[in-house]
Amino acid sequence: MKRFVIIAVLLTALLCGTAVFAQQQELGSPDPYSIGIDSAQQLLKELSVEKFEFDGYWGGSISSDSGYITTRLFEGGPLGKDPIPDEEEFDIPDRYVLGARVDFLHRGHTSFTLTPSRPLPIEGITKTISVWVAGRNFNHQLTILIEDFFGRPYELYMGRLNYQGWKRLTVAVPPQADDGRNGVVQRNYHYHSQMGIKVVGFRVDCDPMEAQGTYYIYLDDLRAVTDLFAERNRDEDDMSDGW
Repeated sequence: MKRFVIIAVLLTALLCGTAVFAQQQELGSPDPYSIGIDSAQQLLKELSVEKFEFDGYWGGSISSDSGYITTRLFEGGPLGKDPIPDEEEFDIPDRYVLGARVDFLHRGHTSFTLTPSRPLPIEGITKTISVWVAGRNFNHQLTILIEDFFGRPYELYMGRLNYQGWKRLTVAVPPQADDGRNGVVQRNYHYHSQMGIKVVGFRVDCDPMEAQGTYYIYLDDLRAVTDLFAERNRDEDDMSDGW
């Protein structure tokens, strides 16, 4: 009787062990659609989006009731700016910065915008956006204006300008929702050749106590850290839908 019980226990343990092993093998099998989502399938690169080198490309606007704005390029830039290693061999001009002068008519709640002649597309899936700003230690606030894949506008707060000299301001781009339709959508999963966001300008929200007299602001070297994995791994034999 004892021998029968021992054999039964051993058989049960063996069967259970086989089942557990089989379950572990099934659960541990890699899903080909989820391998390396956080690491292996990302190719993060820092890209230069705009160096503010073309005269007349950027303009400014402010309510006519609040003041006047003038924009132009100036030679100079932040000394602490590190070049992007991948761009050093291309000898890309980086001589000027964008300057804006605002002459307020009266103190109050107001804002002004700086916009390019056309939106600036960013290749890949953008993670962060940065720009060097000299804000003259005013308590104004800088916001970058973008459009997602569907052309919907979004505003990303970059920070206050209450510091001396140049400072690099950086903001993270919120990821899109799992449904692919909500949030800052950067990629249409139906079309792998179409992705990314566009920068449509900057807005400065002025502190009402300091919106008086003349205000100066300077911008330089708009950059983005972006994931280029999908851009670098497109199907070369895929069809184009632009017809």
